[in-house]
Amino acid sequence: MKTRSMQGIRNAGCSTLLLLGGLAQAQTPPEAGPPAAGLESLQRELADQASQLDAMKRALAEQEAVIRELRSVIGTEVLATKRGGQRTGPGVMPADNATNAATAAASASATQGVPGLPGSPQQVIAQAPQGGAQQGESASPQMVAVDEPVGRAPESDRRPPEIAPLIDQPGVLTGEGKFVVEPGFQYGYSSNNRVALVGYSIIPAILIGLIDVREVKTSTYIESIALRYGVTKRLEIEAKVPYVQTSGSTISREVFTGTAVDNVFNSSGKGLGDVEATVRYQLNYGNERIPYFVGWLRYKSNTGKDPFEVVTDCVTRCVGNATGTGLPLGLPTGTGFQAIQPGITWLLPTDPAVFFGTFSYLHNFARNNVSRTVLNGEKENLGKIAPGDIFEFSFGMGLSLNEKASFSIGYDQAIIWPTKQNGLTVPGSVRVTQGTLLVGYSYRFNNRYTLNLSVGAGLTRDTPDLQVNVRLPVTF
Repeated sequence: MKTRSMQGIRNAGCSTLLLLGGLAQAQTPPEAGPPAAGLESLQRELADQASQLDAMKRALAEQEAVIRELRSVIGTEVLATKRGGQRTGPGVMPADNATNAATAAASASATQGVPGLPGSPQQVIAQAPQGGAQQGESASPQMVAVDEPVGRAPESDRRPPEIAPLIDQPGVLTGEGKFVVEPGFQYGYSSNNRVALVGYSIIPAILIGLIDVREVKTSTYIESIALRYGVTKRLEIEAKVPYVQTSGSTISREVFTGTAVDNVFNSSGKGLGDVEATVRYQLNYGNERIPYFVGWLRYKSNTGKDPFEVVTDCVTRCVGNATGTGLPLGLPTGTGFQAIQPGITWLLPTDPAVFFGTFSYLHNFARNNVSRTVLNGEKENLGKIAPGDIFEFSFGMGLSLNEKASFSIGYDQAIIWPTKQNGLTVPGSVRVTQGTLLVGYSYRFNNRYTLNLSVGAGLTRDTPDLQVNVRLPVTF
């Protein structure tokens, strides 16, 4: 402020000097009278102008001293309020009066004595109200500051910062009235050498049936379309429809035989997966000290083909029956159970990085009178099946490389509780921990198209070895 005020005063003074110089050059000797008289007249005029310039220099020096003194009194908060475009209320602070008085007085002194120029003292000085003076104060005219903002403060962004997404739950919500169509593709591969229960699969790494040592290699391809709509600035809804194609190869030796030859059992499946619906709400407006919190609730249906609908390679029943492999002849495209998953996502911007994380709990609803299909169209009753719930958390860091590209790295862990059948824990079913290291990239082509890519590497034996996700949200 000081630098700008001083520069304005100097510019005003220089402009006055140039104007007076022009007036002096424009003066011509009077036509009448002797040359000596005209020369004396010009000398007198130059002397008067020189005295005026000296007076203006002295006034400028006095105003510089006043501005320095007032600058030491005015605090940074007053300046920030003025520059930020925020009014302080009906009252006027003394420091604000002093600031405006210094500016007005400097402008008045710089233009005083120059005819034809606006900004004279009568134009910039206002008489203070008589009732505003307290007893003992001087009744001389005072500067009355007009509480007008200088400039306009930029509108703060009340949305969480955008990062390269690593998980299915984004932190940045869809804008109000905006519609997003997000086609996606997910590839997963897992290869496990483990002792498993031969039979139907409830969740990854858990099978119910005979105990057998097998090597299982599974590849999964999921094409999906997600639709999101911003209801308000803080609320959005989403629906996701997946199409699943999966294939698996099981390398094992025949059960209850002494053969040393490995057999390969191939199976596959494709079809509609489990349709999902999610609602998200931004709970607060965060900053560099308080994270943004986004709460969400996800519902997963059982529209996909469940594990009990596929035909299992057994004659009439799998348990205690040596006929067949005990493996499904096809692979399911869904879990077979409805589930609900509440969670919360947080984002903390700390320039230049953004820290984020998620906590969620998925509850699978149990099913009664579950039966499995075996060969010859027979049904094997399994009773009540209750898959274990899943507690999941993740955390990571996002870094913006430039205005279009961003990079994220994080970790995701899921703890899966054992599955129960008819109220009892299924033999061989234990708590499973899945850990995944995630790396994500995001590139924004324009305001409408953004490409998101994430890669996950399994860190535990029960976690898929590789996961690749590609998404292309399109905003309308």
